[in-house]
Amino acid sequence: MEKIKLSETSTENIVKVGSYRWVVCALLFFATTINYIDRQVIGLLKPTLEREFNWSELDYGYIIMFFSASYALGYIVFGSIIDKLGSKLGYAVSVTVWSIAAMLHAAARTTLGFGLVRGLLGLAEAGNFPAAVKAVAEWFPRKERALATGIFNSGTSIGAVAAPLLVPWMLSAYGWQEAFLLTGAIGFVWLVLWWYFYEVPSRQKRLSPQEYSFIHSDEEFEHQENAGSLKWGRLLRIRQTWVFIIGKVLTDPVWWFFLFWLPSYFATTFKLDLTKPSLPLAVVYTATTFGSIGGGYLSSYLIKKGWPVLKARKTTLLLVAFVVLPIILARYATDIWVAVGIISLAAAAHQAWSTNIFTIVSDIVPKSAVSTVVGIGGMSGSIASTVFPLFVGALLQYYENLGNIGAGYNILFIICGLAYFSAWIIIHFLTRRMKPVALS
Repeated sequence: MEKIKLSETSTENIVKVGSYRWVVCALLFFATTINYIDRQVIGLLKPTLEREFNWSELDYGYIIMFFSASYALGYIVFGSIIDKLGSKLGYAVSVTVWSIAAMLHAAARTTLGFGLVRGLLGLAEAGNFPAAVKAVAEWFPRKERALATGIFNSGTSIGAVAAPLLVPWMLSAYGWQEAFLLTGAIGFVWLVLWWYFYEVPSRQKRLSPQEYSFIHSDEEFEHQENAGSLKWGRLLRIRQTWVFIIGKVLTDPVWWFFLFWLPSYFATTFKLDLTKPSLPLAVVYTATTFGSIGGGYLSSYLIKKGWPVLKARKTTLLLVAFVVLPIILARYATDIWVAVGIISLAAAAHQAWSTNIFTIVSDIVPKSAVSTVVGIGGMSGSIASTVFPLFVGALLQYYENLGNIGAGYNILFIICGLAYFSAWIIIHFLTRRMKPVALS
């Protein structure tokens, strides 16, 4: 279709005429929510599974490491597959496999068995973000992409909130096996809705011509969707790819620490009972919802005010980096709710960071290579997240043996506080005078 340039008035009318793109955003949100419920279950069942299988902190670190390594591999596999198969089929394959893997945890009877099904879960769950970011690039103009990404990315927060409320109830009412079975089965409900409602804009019969034009209204610097793709070797030689790699490598391990060790931190430091619904954890992960949507809204707002796209993204990232810094002070918290407040701020800031770093990919990379670049950067971040759990497990084991596990957490909070500002400095220098890469 011919590109139509829209005025603000016509844009407002189009938003009223059709908003099917927000139906798509809702589907992406629910998939991401399910993704994080499924991966969060093991962290909440950690004390129960430690007693059941006699795990040490290091054993748990190995299991998380195996998930992270498989997740890294899955990023690169699904990133390429989704660019080839398209977002609809690629996403469906990812959700099908990870839902099966989540349910298979119930059949595990050994530590090795947990590691294997955990690996399958990680492999398939990695398809979520390459598919979702590609779908946002296909369905939203630049001025709305960060907000749309923030909304679907907030599913990570909602999933992390829902899990501490649902899993302890399932554990007490049924058992740990049933907790894996019930949470894993949710993905199949989503699959039915996805297959019925989703299609790319050019083939979506429910989409009005006006909304199609709005979706493509600010593509002055975009590339044609059928213009071809960039080879891996070329992608790794351009700064655009390394912006995303750096943004993921230095910050992904922090989020994984929040996901898999925060329950244990509150249990050991403040005697939180993880066999019951956990309000402190729910508060932390609820805060991340506001961070995800707020971070997306802020950069989108700045763009609508006339800021250059990259400047708006980088300014938001810098603000986020400063907001994370107070987590260094968590070591001085003697009351659980003071710790909850400090950690909530940092976790919310991470999600604002995540929203904008994902959106930058669609700003500076052609649509036909978005999933591949997300896969490369996601794999890199997951490799870092694979090594980090080993460090965390060994560090906490060392200080636990000394009878002072809190000192181990203090070191980890310092690392978390400095990670984002370090990443921003590198990204700033990589993106000076950067323009979207052109396909040859």
